[in-house]
Amino acid sequence: MKRLSKQWFTEHNDMDQLPERIIQFGEGNFLRGFIDWMVHQMNKQGLFNGKIVAIQPTPHGKVVPKLNTQDGLYTVALRGMENGEIIDEVEVVSSISRGINPYNEWQEVLKVAENKDIRFVFSNTTEAGLTYSAEEYTPEHSPLSFPGKLTAFLYHRYQVMNGAAEAGLVIFPCELLEDNGNLLREIVLRIANDWKLPDSFIEWVQASNKFCNTLVDRIVTGYPKNDIEEYRTRLGYEDELITVGEPYHLFAIDADEETAEAIPFHKAGLNVFWSDERPFRDIKVRILNGAHTMMFAAGYLSGKKTVLETMENQLLREYIRRGIYSEILPVIKMNELQTKAFADSVIERFSNPFNQHFLSDIGLNAIFKYKSRLLPTLEDWTNQKNKLPEIVSFSLAALIAYYQPERMQGSSKVIRDQPEVIEFFMHSWSHQNNGNAHLENMVKKILSNQSLWERDLNEFDDLPETVCRYLSTIVESGMGNAIGRLIEKENKLNKQRL
Repeated sequence: MKRLSKQWFTEHNDMDQLPERIIQFGEGNFLRGFIDWMVHQMNKQGLFNGKIVAIQPTPHGKVVPKLNTQDGLYTVALRGMENGEIIDEVEVVSSISRGINPYNEWQEVLKVAENKDIRFVFSNTTEAGLTYSAEEYTPEHSPLSFPGKLTAFLYHRYQVMNGAAEAGLVIFPCELLEDNGNLLREIVLRIANDWKLPDSFIEWVQASNKFCNTLVDRIVTGYPKNDIEEYRTRLGYEDELITVGEPYHLFAIDADEETAEAIPFHKAGLNVFWSDERPFRDIKVRILNGAHTMMFAAGYLSGKKTVLETMENQLLREYIRRGIYSEILPVIKMNELQTKAFADSVIERFSNPFNQHFLSDIGLNAIFKYKSRLLPTLEDWTNQKNKLPEIVSFSLAALIAYYQPERMQGSSKVIRDQPEVIEFFMHSWSHQNNGNAHLENMVKKILSNQSLWERDLNEFDDLPETVCRYLSTIVESGMGNAIGRLIEKENKLNKQRL
């Protein structure tokens, strides 16, 4: 079967010669199924007319070689329900011109910085990627972190273009962190100070570059490995980068009208809002992403592989529903009808029959995700209710159970996180023997690690004891029994309230 390439796929030949206008840090499923798909929609309508250069974010990435073999082409499949109708469509996306591995081809990245046509930066390196790391600056080699790469990229552009104001870029970080644009700017400036770069460069970064706060929303499940033969037959070609997502999408960007006109997503009929992203963020991150993080460890340790399998289990579905409706919604300070409607849509999206969203993928950098997605609910609940949210607390115990050594090693390795996180949990679990006393010490040690949580979670009244109790039940009786007891306890409490 032929491999997807521009040599025989001629549908988008008219867009093949478009100039490179975007540099993108990240080349994973989400960016290809969201941002790059959006740019393709604009290009089809003659609204943007630009290509993307995709930069590999980590040294061990495997996407760039495949991307270049396929001449930047790949297939997006959108499957699910939209306005009560079944959507099942595929499209070859041609918005990427090429991919670059910066660890082997850093000079190619710097050449992109010299291109006056480059006006925009997009990224999605996960929440853990949008953090400060102290690292040395060597102009001939790529920094390891994304903010380090961006700083070096901007500094080279500044030097080559003599600090011209018009050489500044518009930067859209798509990592799911509050005020992600402001955060990225602060990290870039901190790195610039670390590297003792000129004050004039720092002033140029602040005055001539726009860092936009954003919020993204689309479930992208990625390569359909379980259904790949079906896709090969349907498409008639081989594509190693097929990415599957739901039809629903939302992109909220806090930027001015000039920026909106320069990259007019909204004119292409896309669900893009050029406004304050914070109201969208609170709803989306707390409910959808929070439920994902609440779900993945409980589902995986119950023997489920995907979100759909989890939602098809009556007990797990009830666990998720109660977490959303009984614990997350009550502490969100927004319109009740609006948040309820979004929660209803989340349940529907989780139950998408086409959705092969693997729990192990949701578990990528899960500690950081818990901190940003569920810890705010835990904090708000204790402040407003003066007690712990039981399901959110249980999900913390489930997360700790998930991070056991057997899932970090060998052929069964499923946990993907920062090396220091892996090492910490390996060490923590190796020093306990499943007895309650040792388990309690381990839990307190984990909760006290401020490099994980940015605070000592033992300060929450009864949280160490509650998490230890739930973790003990999970370890001794299994996840299914532990969730069953949790739901039974909740039912009894509800009856008492009535």
